[in-house]
Amino acid sequence: MLYYLFKYLDQAYNFPGAQVFNYLSFRAAMTIITSLLIGMVFGKNWINFLRKKQVGETVRDLGLEGQMEKQGTPTMGGLIILASIIIPVLLFAKLDNIYILLMLFTTVWLGFIGFIDDYIKVFRKDKAGLKGKIKIMAQVILGLIVGAVLYFNPNVVIREKQKVVTTEMIQKIDTKGPSYAFQPDQRHSTKTTIPFFKNNEFDYAVLLKWLGDDYEKYAFLIFIPFVIFILTGVSNGANLTDGMDGLAAGT
Repeated sequence: MLYYLFKYLDQAYNFPGAQVFNYLSFRAAMTIITSLLIGMVFGKNWINFLRKKQVGETVRDLGLEGQMEKQGTPTMGGLIILASIIIPVLLFAKLDNIYILLMLFTTVWLGFIGFIDDYIKVFRKDKAGLKGKIKIMAQVILGLIVGAVLYFNPNVVIREKQKVVTTEMIQKIDTKGPSYAFQPDQRHSTKTTIPFFKNNEFDYAVLLKWLGDDYEKYAFLIFIPFVIFILTGVSNGANLTDGMDGLAAGT
């Protein structure tokens, strides 16, 4: 929102300093600072409020050492995390960016699942919370939506260096054929970067070459299920890692 406000002030009134919001580095830094301030300033007050309202954990006796120390630990603290993500993004991001929109949608969706889970645990006194199959179903639906948007939306592009014939006059001792140069090009693609590997680009469509010449248009059959798997796995992995002692927050 502030990005659009200062963009308007710059265009309409030539407001001094407004152009700094055009720099991604500045907006990223302000987003981090704002997120930290929200968590530090409001987090403690929110936790104290939850303690006063006795909105805390009920621990099942599993015979684990130190598990009862978690009894009464305030729950629904995830609302602070949501606020620390959503508010800075709304203030400083370009809200017409497809990646920003997907991130906000995913955050709100998973945050709502977490809220319902905590609500059932605290106010309905059901330690099991939201049923596991409902959580998985909600995550799969989210993965389906995210995967479909990433695959079918034309604004989701990658940068590739395309070889083009140059028209520049280049003096060479021995010239054989036309001269070429490489320039960056943005295009819609199913290629994905794989970290920690050299030449780390993997194209999901390659797995369907056996379908014939039109194999590329069926790449969504591989791409979307893979997105569902990653999103569901990461979401549940964070929950399992968090466990009793907040391990996810420390890692």
